[in-house]
Amino acid sequence: MTEAAKLARRVAETLLTREGTGPAWDIQIEAADEGYSRLSMRVRDDMLNGYGSTHGGMLFALADTAFAYACNSRNITTVAQSASIVFLDPGKPGERLVAEAQEKSLKGRTGVYGVTIFGEDGRVVAEFQGVSRAIGGTAVE
Repeated sequence: MTEAAKLARRVAETLLTREGTGPAWDIQIEAADEGYSRLSMRVRDDMLNGYGSTHGGMLFALADTAFAYACNSRNITTVAQSASIVFLDPGKPGERLVAEAQEKSLKGRTGVYGVTIFGEDGRVVAEFQGVSRAIGGTAVE
């Protein structure tokens, strides 16, 4: 594992321990590297909407978390400036969803990230785009 990947993993693990949401939803860090993260979450009954599929807010939160870990991977405190999501296919009860975030562009303090959420069968459940803004400081010493 490269030094950049080790740092990115440490930052992601630190951010996860500081959150109430990630641990409450049992979000798992599968991979982290510079400008990249892959997370997973198993869909529980309390994450469903009135139609029995994964609530859009849960999908957004999973993607947003992957985005956060990718844009903070260099250990420079970075926040979301804007984000949007397109829901393409419903997440199913009990299904393990995977969110994969990838840096698309980084210019100065602004970054653009794409996050794809996949279902267990490999289908694309949602596509998320986030714009980040570095504000200084660090997540880990």
